[in-house]
Amino acid sequence: MSQSARNTIGKFGLLSMTFAAVYSFNNVINNNIEIGLSSAPMFFIATIIYFIPFCLIIAEFVSLNKDSEAGVYAWVKSALGGRWAFMAAYTYWFVNLFFFTSLLPRVLAYASYAFLGYEYVLTPLATTILSTMLFAFATYVSTNGAKMLGPITSVTSSFMLLLTLSYIMLSGAAVMGGVQPADPITIEAMTPSINWAFFGVSAWIFMAAGGAESVAVYVNDIKGGHKSFVKVIILAGIFIGALYSVSSILINVFVEREALKFTGGSVQVFEGMAAYFGLPEMLVNRFVGLVSFTAMFGSLLMWTATPVKIFFSEIPKGIFGEKTVALNKHGVPARAAWIQFMIVIPLMIIPTLGSETAQDLMNTVINMTAAASMLPPLFIMLAYLNLRLKLDHLPRDFKMGSRFAGIAIVSVLIGIFTIGFLASTFPTGADIMTIVFYNVGGIVIFLGYAWWKYSQYEKNEQKPTKQLQAATE
Repeated sequence: MSQSARNTIGKFGLLSMTFAAVYSFNNVINNNIEIGLSSAPMFFIATIIYFIPFCLIIAEFVSLNKDSEAGVYAWVKSALGGRWAFMAAYTYWFVNLFFFTSLLPRVLAYASYAFLGYEYVLTPLATTILSTMLFAFATYVSTNGAKMLGPITSVTSSFMLLLTLSYIMLSGAAVMGGVQPADPITIEAMTPSINWAFFGVSAWIFMAAGGAESVAVYVNDIKGGHKSFVKVIILAGIFIGALYSVSSILINVFVEREALKFTGGSVQVFEGMAAYFGLPEMLVNRFVGLVSFTAMFGSLLMWTATPVKIFFSEIPKGIFGEKTVALNKHGVPARAAWIQFMIVIPLMIIPTLGSETAQDLMNTVINMTAAASMLPPLFIMLAYLNLRLKLDHLPRDFKMGSRFAGIAIVSVLIGIFTIGFLASTFPTGADIMTIVFYNVGGIVIFLGYAWWKYSQYEKNEQKPTKQLQAATE
């Protein structure tokens, strides 16, 4: 395909795609619950030191792999080889398993807001049972084609952007009009306490600023090529960082931090705003709940099938059985999707055993999701480090600065991510058995299985060669 035919995405289109991939109002709620107003400066810092450099790293990998549309697998393979490429692609799917454990309870919570006007509080056990039923339904629907998914998600994401901007403007106007925030907005409140718990929550911040890999794959489709991509991604990063920061500063204007919940926090802040401005609270609750529920249910359907399809179609044939990777008439590897369902259920049940409330459950699963989500970017960063250290001679149209600058930047990122990953995997105050069996055990089992699976694949690939050698001797 000619380059001119591919350059079809304008600067505003890329800006919109970047915003949709990265920004989420729920991330503001989650981090406010954990570290309060200090999340505001941290969001902006994470955007500057992580999101923008990571986008540029991926832009360089895309430039190196011009003829490939495979994404993560191709990028890592070009720098570290097939085994590590498989591990990187595997971790993207693996992270998605933990993502479901935090997404499913939220879908239930926003469904209650949408249909009842308030959150129906469930026990951890009830949450797990209903989440299992919901995930089974989502797996069935996603494997049988969800044609309306794209339009629905597009509309609801637009509504969420409008809701976010309306909250910022109205809460900002209230503060300027003299209202006393539920939690005072002070420099002291926005100054983070640097400790082990803070490093653990920093993983949540980096997870919130993630999504770069899904945007940077379009670098060859941007009008103006790499130069336009670099300019727009920096502008987008600053805009998103500012939006996250401003949202975080104003999030406790009407509702104090201690009252917010992981499951329905978005509706809570709009309910508080509605009460202040004299709007019908129940109607606002239902509307925000409906938008959030529709958006999250659409996201659930999309993430139930899409990562499975991408992962099993991207990796070399022969690693998994033909029946596992076979596509149904809707183009979805249905058997793999149901295997995914069977894996997610224990991941839902295990943290339930150590949680007394739904809030405790959400804290555990979001913490593990954040830790696991740092693995895929870490693989890409290690691949990039090796690229600049040993393979910098490979031809590509774009580089993130000089060889020294590239090595220095990615080394700092690897250091930050390693500390954040460890602190999130071993959080302070967490149940030790949950940490051992869920945080550590989950990672060891899943990554160990991936390593063993690729070793088996290599042995099978080498058999014909060895048999040929034996026959000729």
